[in-house]
Amino acid sequence: MALSIHDSLWESVAVFAAGIGAGTINTIVGSGTLITFPVLLATGLPPVTANVSNTLGLVPGSISGAIGYRKELQGQGRRVRRLAVTTLIGGLAGAILLTTLPSESFDTIVPVLIGLALVLVIFQPRLAKALRERQENTGAGKGDPDGGPALHAGMLLASAYGGYFGAAQGVLYIGLMGLLLHDDLQRINAVKNVLAALVNGIAALFFLFVADFDWTAVLLIAVGSTLGGQIGAKIGRRLPPTALRAVIVVVGLVAIAQLLLR
Repeated sequence: MALSIHDSLWESVAVFAAGIGAGTINTIVGSGTLITFPVLLATGLPPVTANVSNTLGLVPGSISGAIGYRKELQGQGRRVRRLAVTTLIGGLAGAILLTTLPSESFDTIVPVLIGLALVLVIFQPRLAKALRERQENTGAGKGDPDGGPALHAGMLLASAYGGYFGAAQGVLYIGLMGLLLHDDLQRINAVKNVLAALVNGIAALFFLFVADFDWTAVLLIAVGSTLGGQIGAKIGRRLPPTALRAVIVVVGLVAIAQLLLR
């Protein structure tokens, strides 16, 4: 069953603009949901319906962002395929939880997860260096180029959260992959965009059959986020690692504040 958004030109413009902003910020780092979700609530949509409509609408934006980062994806096909299985399972689990559990179940832990991700992002260079030195000293070399079991376990949990709500999902992904993968931050961001698209996609497919959503809101966000995905790819790939890390931290802190104060 689809609900109907208020027949207001300004509300439609606001939702469309929020979609552009969400698509842009999702491609650069993540947390675009923190832009679109409050706007959908302001139009009068119930929280769960707004969340489902938002997830459906952001799928094209995630795909657009991934396409924008296609150059950085070169040579990462095996890594993406392996992580894709993990994230699809987690995303579907999160979508199922959204339709079966009260929101309070995740509300307490979400700010903690984002905070942990920010710590990983901030200290990632130092932690990654220490991890590499430890591996070299123990004769382990560079370890698993795809992150090993630790990364897959973390990505499974982060994807479950992404399928449930998704705000700052990208921050979690970058924090985990930045620590456990020996690669450039921009290349990691490219993988993040693909995995985010998969999680949004599997959750959206599930919601189509079991949840209420608003087609008008979905279409407005879809078009806006698609444009934003291309904008974000052009901006994000030009940011040096330090600047990109700073953007991630700022967005993550805003995410924590908004989640705690809502």
